[in-house]
Amino acid sequence: MHRCLFLGLSEAPYTDMFVDAHQQDKMPQTPPFPAVYGSNSYNNNLYKTKEEEYGGLYYHDNNLVSGSLEALIEHLVPTVAYYPDRTYIFTFLLSSRLFIHPYELMSKVCHLCVEQQRLSDPQADKARVRKIAPKILQLLSEWTETFPYDFRDERMMKSLKELTHRLSTGDEIYRKAVQQMIQTLIRSLTTLSQYEEALAKINSSVTDRLTVLKTKPQSIQRDILTICSDPFTLAQQLTHIEMERLSYIGPEEFVQAFAQKDPLDNDKRCFSDRKKASNLEAYVEWFNRLSYLVATEICMPVKKKHRARVIEFFIDVARECFNIGNFNSLMAIITGMNMSPVSRLKKTWGKVKTAKFDILEHQMDPSSNFYNYRTALRGATQRSITAHSNREKIVIPFFSLLIKDLYFLNEGCSNSLPTGQVNFEKFWELAKQVTDFITCKKVECPFERDRKILQYLLTAPVFSEDALYLASYESEGPENNMEKDRWKSLRSALLNRT
Repeated sequence: MHRCLFLGLSEAPYTDMFVDAHQQDKMPQTPPFPAVYGSNSYNNNLYKTKEEEYGGLYYHDNNLVSGSLEALIEHLVPTVAYYPDRTYIFTFLLSSRLFIHPYELMSKVCHLCVEQQRLSDPQADKARVRKIAPKILQLLSEWTETFPYDFRDERMMKSLKELTHRLSTGDEIYRKAVQQMIQTLIRSLTTLSQYEEALAKINSSVTDRLTVLKTKPQSIQRDILTICSDPFTLAQQLTHIEMERLSYIGPEEFVQAFAQKDPLDNDKRCFSDRKKASNLEAYVEWFNRLSYLVATEICMPVKKKHRARVIEFFIDVARECFNIGNFNSLMAIITGMNMSPVSRLKKTWGKVKTAKFDILEHQMDPSSNFYNYRTALRGATQRSITAHSNREKIVIPFFSLLIKDLYFLNEGCSNSLPTGQVNFEKFWELAKQVTDFITCKKVECPFERDRKILQYLLTAPVFSEDALYLASYESEGPENNMEKDRWKSLRSALLNRT
């Protein structure tokens, strides 16, 4: 469960609401998140068949490796004697959108359910319907709770309501279960809409500070040290923002962000009619904002001593972020401090004790594919697994690197095999990495919120890149002809704007 910083809303935890204890004994059980993927094989012990090919699906060492899209869809649909493993459900719902729109998949699933179980027949065997209904409702429950954003599409909701109506007609137990599922889904979508509205409101209140430099930066009355002078408190508030924004990223956004036109898709592009990854993009924008906010706070003060104090403060904040497990804020702060307008302030840096900063930079060193960071991340993840408190469970990965890893996984492996089969081995790996992300985002932030600090972090105007350079040159004059030319150009542009 997570909390919304702006809205005070909560998200219901996953519940197997449709299956009572007696029915659960009969239904093949799978472990809940996050333990669905073993460390050695992502679909360990799921499929125990000796044949290499079975019903259009291909296996290697008992693991599903490929299959036709139609066979994979059939494998998703429960029967009286069969229920798909949760790892398969998640992996297929996550990755199938590279081949087929979710609403088209939902339509096919509904059609198979109705046809296989003869649900359209008024004389359908009621006992048979009672046996299959909990399984179909369980599948729909997993879909609506794990990928609720799919149901912002009216076509999805239409198919969902038509199928659940067939299952619940004449049976009060299933009617209540369906009602509960729909209400939970609508709450999720309402919370998302309110979050998006809150983000839009915040973004509209942020303005460029460039014009303030028409006079000296003393005219700026507030800075970070007047809002919060305790590095640990600021690191906690940054962690609040990180964890909230993480919580709203749908797992499908990682796939939709990289969805490429598939030659089997008749030149149609999945999700071309809607924004594919808005919450993922908003989180990346937050990283950029924090980096620019750090650079702004450093370049803004007139006095060298004050600038040095701000740098040392952010070094301490970054160290606290590292200790918490908030690697995204840590890297955003380091990025802001390494921006050219900041790094060129040699006289300011001369007054800074940089030993702690050097250690942090070493931890986030990009060499050897971020080996040091990945080692620290594994340590934090291990701590999280054995943790007894939410404080120890926090792991916020360096998000841009996570995106990069998923991008190269997507680019490095084809979605389809030369035979035309879906490359399901790739999708097991994709699902494994996205499942790790889901584990991170489900932790509830344990720190007390400070609205004043949060408001400042989210809405304080930041300098543009040009404004940063201008402030930097105003603080410590240009050192060479190139810097002098740029300074003159920037001052001229400022005069023209004002």
